[in-house]
Amino acid sequence: MIEFWLSAGLLLLAALGFLLIPVLRGRKAQTEEDRTALNVTLYQERLQELETQREAGALSTEQLQNGRDEAARELLADTDGAESKARVGVLGSKVPLICALLVPLLGCGLYLYWGAIDDVERARNFAGQPQTIEGMTARLEASVKADPQSAEGWYFLGRTYMAQERAADAAIAFGRVVEIGGREPELLGQWAQALYFAGDKQWTERLQALTDEALKADPAEVTSLGLLGIAAYEEERFEDAIGFWERLVAVLPEQDPSRQAIQGGIDRARERLGAPTAETPAVAAAAQLTVMVDLAPALKDQVEPSDSVFVFARAASGPPMPLAVKRLTVADLPVEVSLSDSDAMMPQLKISGFAEVQLVARISRSGNATAGEWIGRSQPLSSSTTEAQHLTIDTADGQAQ
Repeated sequence: MIEFWLSAGLLLLAALGFLLIPVLRGRKAQTEEDRTALNVTLYQERLQELETQREAGALSTEQLQNGRDEAARELLADTDGAESKARVGVLGSKVPLICALLVPLLGCGLYLYWGAIDDVERARNFAGQPQTIEGMTARLEASVKADPQSAEGWYFLGRTYMAQERAADAAIAFGRVVEIGGREPELLGQWAQALYFAGDKQWTERLQALTDEALKADPAEVTSLGLLGIAAYEEERFEDAIGFWERLVAVLPEQDPSRQAIQGGIDRARERLGAPTAETPAVAAAAQLTVMVDLAPALKDQVEPSDSVFVFARAASGPPMPLAVKRLTVADLPVEVSLSDSDAMMPQLKISGFAEVQLVARISRSGNATAGEWIGRSQPLSSSTTEAQHLTIDTADGQAQ
């Protein structure tokens, strides 16, 4: 912004220069005219004096004529060059001065009406790549504040809120998307999902209406199918859950990483019904991972005993949300932690539903599981691993990959 206003100021000074230079020249011309008028007055007084001397007999006729000629030559010498300047027409001083005052006011008014300073500022703000999800969230929040009618901005803000487990905020964002962008099936599914988690997983008539509307317009709308399966499983309507999830698996691409997790949910629902599952014995068995978590000695002076420590497992290739998580504090370190299917955050996403997982330990002073100050990560390992793992928190969170 500073560079813009400096440039605008320099252009304004140049414009004022074109307007004020003629005024200054006009003042100089006025001075020349005043000087010429004074010379003419002196010339006339000189002639009157010569006539007086002639009448008194002090001058002869020839001397009188010579005196007049001499006075005329002096007048011509004094006014030579001034006449050419006087003949140059200049505007009155008032008109250029008024224009000089109006130019900046008119320029600012026109730019405020037709200019795009807000777009320029947003473009500068979005020039750099955010390093954290909080940075991305702040950027999207600024974007929708500057342009509240941007359906795309609200949509990505809602997705970001969901990644941060801020379902209530996501529900508001997706509601704005539907209001601006229309009742598209995908948008209705995302909105219903956010409302479901914001409402503590309580199914309501409103959620049923949204998912019914979405599936009526698009029977293969994946978010609605997945959500209906989750809700049915939570209410122990396992046959309904299997039906919704089987419809979902049928429309997902073969390479979609979430197919395995959904199939795991179907198999668990069948287990609850006593039906045979499609899982292999190794995967069907309840997975349990053991990990020893400690803190690098160099970081002990940079953390507080009350800082939160999140230890979780997530799919090495699949959804980014944790599959199982436990919360501790720095004061508990070093500590041995067990993560199993019983620690799953969502029933359809468990450790046993994925072939490979990654172990993560994060220190977060704010208590946010998705971002913090320090982190430790393991290499991908089999979800059926029985050997105890070791995890050291030793890297700044923003630098970990």
